Amino acid sequence: MLRIDALCVRYRGVPAVRDVSLTVERGEIVAVVGPNGAGKTSTLNAVFGLVRASDGSIEFEGKSLLGLPPEQIVRRGLALVPEGRHIFGSLTVAENLKLGTVARRDVTQADFDEVLDRFDDLRRLFDARAGNLSGGEQQQLAIARALLSKPQLLLLDEPSLGLAPLVVDRVFDVLYGLRDRGVTVLLVEQNASRAVALADRSYVLRTGNVAASGSRDELLATVDFAETYLGA
Repeated sequence: MLRIDALCVRYRGVPAVRDVSLTVERGEIVAVVGPNGAGKTSTLNAVFGLVRASDGSIEFEGKSLLGLPPEQIVRRGLALVPEGRHIFGSLTVAENLKLGTVARRDVTQADFDEVLDRFDDLRRLFDARAGNLSGGEQQQLAIARALLSKPQLLLLDEPSLGLAPLVVDRVFDVLYGLRDRGVTVLLVEQNASRAVALADRSYVLRTGNVAASGSRDELLATVDFAETYLGA
């Protein structure tokens, strides 16, 4: 479904992503893990058109995404849950959810019911101001809003960042539910052990390069994450 080949991203000439290649097949959850500064978010932002790739290729369903603005990428069938959630705090939960449907013309009440069935907290908070939600509730809202665009591929950037451990458990429960429903996901996550345990396949980035990759069993059995992260 998604193929990234020899991707490079530079900021003012300084490389952030160096020759990264990865694939995502339909129905998979693929994780990209690594420490701060490894190039994880830059890779995701390049896929979604938020930063320009300086070299390499990005193809979705066999067609290039390079040079397309994010709104066109959404119409191609991708959705992004960005780091920091970026919900609209002055709007209600209901209004935030409606923003997830702006690229669609076939929205029904059943679409909202399906999402709210997955996120019970949001049904209870439907008319609440989004800015008053807890961090975990806001993360659920950001994921639900993205799902309402009916993406073929969901991109998630650091969904557990800054959340308390119990809330992280709740967010990963949501991600397991997406996997069980066959949603295709590319997940960027600093919590390597949780992400690798969730994903079908994972790529470990360090200083902009792929340092290791494989299935969850292969990585958990063979990769020393401390060594891979730190380059010891």
